[in-house]
Amino acid sequence: MNPRSTGPVTALDVALPAWVDEEVRAAGGVLPEVEARMSLVHRLAARNHQEGCGGPFAAVVASPDTGEIYAAGVNLVLATGLSAMHAEVVALSFAQARLGRWDLSALGTPVELVVNWRPCVMCYGATMWSGVQLLTIAGAGDEIEALTGFDEGPMRDDWAEQFARRGITVRTDILRDEALAVFADYGRRDDVIVYNARQGRAATD
Repeated sequence: MNPRSTGPVTALDVALPAWVDEEVRAAGGVLPEVEARMSLVHRLAARNHQEGCGGPFAAVVASPDTGEIYAAGVNLVLATGLSAMHAEVVALSFAQARLGRWDLSALGTPVELVVNWRPCVMCYGATMWSGVQLLTIAGAGDEIEALTGFDEGPMRDDWAEQFARRGITVRTDILRDEALAVFADYGRRDDVIVYNARQGRAATD
């Protein structure tokens, strides 16, 4: 648990673990094939929970045309003590910082977000307003909740159509089985931490 501050906090310091950059560099940094980009995401997700940074979730922001990786992110909720530090938010934030723009669509070329499952309700909004034009996911079913115990939130049934209305193409089922294997590995741990703030409370509380 992070120590409590004794005074007002006026700045946040969020840093990626060094091993994330090591994994990206080892993969080559430029991955023209979408399967290679998703494979990197799976490796990051698998290592993330083993390193104790957060859940088995990872994302990369890339050029779908060239395969250049602009940024990678992993879930840092446990590492930072900040509930918003989901993999998508982390990856998008580092990509925006690197590229110098909050609207990734202003880059002039397509930008892709690759994630090892459909975004949760929080990351749904973060993805929608980020400016990416392509969301590539391993899968979109409720297996993630069954295997990990996490609550992904009240996603609307037409979530993909809502993305499409805003110019974001969704493609799914990219290395789906590999994603499920990572989630299952996490769920088998004896020390699983499911950090939903409302866990165990009725939805009407």
